[in-house]
Amino acid sequence: MAETGKDLKTNEKSKESDFRPPSAFRKFVSRSSDAEYPAERNRYHLYVSYACPWAHRTLIYRKLKGLQDVISVDVVYWKLSEVGWMFSPDMPDCTPDTVNGKTCMKDLYLMADSNFEGRYTVPVLWDKKKKTIVNNESAEIIRMLNTEFNEFSTKPDLDLYPEKLRNEIDELNEWIYKGINNGVYGVAFSIFQGSQEKYDKTVQEVFAALDRVEGILSQRRYLTGNTITEADVRLYVTLVRFDAVYVGHFKCNIRRIIDYPNLWGYLRDLYQTPGFGDTTNIVHVKGHYQQSHLHLQINPQGIVAAGPDIDFTSPHGRADKFK
Repeated sequence: MAETGKDLKTNEKSKESDFRPPSAFRKFVSRSSDAEYPAERNRYHLYVSYACPWAHRTLIYRKLKGLQDVISVDVVYWKLSEVGWMFSPDMPDCTPDTVNGKTCMKDLYLMADSNFEGRYTVPVLWDKKKKTIVNNESAEIIRMLNTEFNEFSTKPDLDLYPEKLRNEIDELNEWIYKGINNGVYGVAFSIFQGSQEKYDKTVQEVFAALDRVEGILSQRRYLTGNTITEADVRLYVTLVRFDAVYVGHFKCNIRRIIDYPNLWGYLRDLYQTPGFGDTTNIVHVKGHYQQSHLHLQINPQGIVAAGPDIDFTSPHGRADKFK
């Protein structure tokens, strides 16, 4: 049975801190033929940034589900300016807006809603036929990619949110999002605010959550067992950025991911799985966090660090460990 918009809707944004307001566009692509946005080949388009962990979720799903020939993609420049995400096709691994010919994400939001006054975020799931934004909430977009395009998918039997594991996945998502995915940004905003007290509190919360994950991964290959699920995708996008930028740039430096035996092995295991490492662009990640205008409060000269040198391709041994 196809999941409806109501079934797919998440509460992620409603539980966020004040610095991350709710997403504005919350429509749903459905397998139902009479849906407002029916699933079709080549009708929908993703606007993403390789730098953004939320957008990265959608790229992983698109690859895991074999939707590369079904849903097209454009990639913005990693350096977030005062006007938001820009298209800079001359920069490495960036594209023009191949669908609408716009110069920035702001133009697309105003094309979808001329009265829009919110933040011009990525990812965006765009409808080429109706020329509008369907959804800009990554947690909901990945649920659509998981089920609603199975007719066109090369991996229709892959279910990253299986019914028997949904309660467990939802519980994991809840505390991992709060403590890790969004937790690192809580640490960053304590730095922006110049609050030692808030920093001390939020950074401890991040590492308490990482310690908890380390314990889980000492007992199982992935978060729910021996198969990859939505929970793993959502955690991966933060872990793969952690040592490269969050340790130094956000001062999340009590420990590194490479200091955790199980987390580090798990991260390499996922990175080496098709769909994860091949959608990861550390150059974009480092450039974004260390050069974008908001982050110049932390890194005023905009110098991009040369390191760290992280080998995500070294053997991890987790497949043998958890046979």
